[in-house]
Amino acid sequence: MGKTIVLTGGGTAGHVTPNLALLPGLRERGFDIHYIGSYNGIEKDLMAKAGVDYTGISTGKLRRYLSKENIKDIGNVMRGISEARKVIRELQPDIVFSKGGYVSVPVVRAAAMRHIPVIIHESDMTPGLANKLCYSAAAKICCNFPETLKLLPKDKAVLSGSPIREELLSGTREAGLAFTGLSGEKPVLLMIGGSSGARNLNERLRSSLDTLLKTFDVVHLCGKGNLDEAIRRPGYLQYEYISDELKDLFAMADVVFSRAGANAICELLALRKPALLVPLSKAASRGDQILNARSFEAQGFSMVIEEEELTDDSLIRGILSLYENREQYIAKMAESAQANGVNVILGLIDELTAK
Repeated sequence: MGKTIVLTGGGTAGHVTPNLALLPGLRERGFDIHYIGSYNGIEKDLMAKAGVDYTGISTGKLRRYLSKENIKDIGNVMRGISEARKVIRELQPDIVFSKGGYVSVPVVRAAAMRHIPVIIHESDMTPGLANKLCYSAAAKICCNFPETLKLLPKDKAVLSGSPIREELLSGTREAGLAFTGLSGEKPVLLMIGGSSGARNLNERLRSSLDTLLKTFDVVHLCGKGNLDEAIRRPGYLQYEYISDELKDLFAMADVVFSRAGANAICELLALRKPALLVPLSKAASRGDQILNARSFEAQGFSMVIEEEELTDDSLIRGILSLYENREQYIAKMAESAQANGVNVILGLIDELTAK
């Protein structure tokens, strides 16, 4: 009889894509795979596309501050734990893998009540509240950054790196050039992370195009609703979002301009792409992107410019310096032992489910 695994995590794509990265290896091992997420979160659609059985449960936001919404959300969390217990009792999984987010807390606590081993993965350098609430229930806690190890229970902490989707590693420069129609005569600058949170980056890139296009072809993933049809320049291409061809755009890129979300920069590490990172400021986040970016800078993987210091001039100088010194960044990334967490995490799953 095959083994069963429950995957969980939700709220953002970053809480889901590492789960997707594990699917090929889990299927090769013959696992019966189930996902527990929120009723209408992004994880529901992503798992449906991946062909994974899905169950939704109630979830509430976990806040570190006083709010009238806390009472309602505490009720949702308690209801979610009850619903998760019922699903866990029915599935009787051999193991649970949690990527964090509010929906993961009821699932992990329900698994702990039935003494089912749990592996947690923490993306950011400083652990989020949802994962912190689950530490006591975890058998192993995986992380992306060396600095995180000292913040985790010593007997549970594993520096794994982030699980990277297999398909991202299979792109080719030739396919990227064919998709974009670029000649390949110039190096390619790829900007990613163009959601509403990157509007400032979008504007800065566009205002620097005259200079950047003298050296680079520029492929700009600007985010939904952020196309600027008025800008038409030879060598400049803009897309709201790219899915299937993203692997080829990565393969084609010589340097990357990006935010510093943990999963995104870990993908750049696995692909060995030198990047200029502009993390979200503390005014717009809890500051995790700043810590992520500074860790990559300290390890020699990336350059960093704080958002408050981002100007046309600093962007242009940063990109040109990054390209000029790209080989040293690539060499540092090649030395890293945390490039792709898939094999490490699958190894832990094998270990904890061995019978």
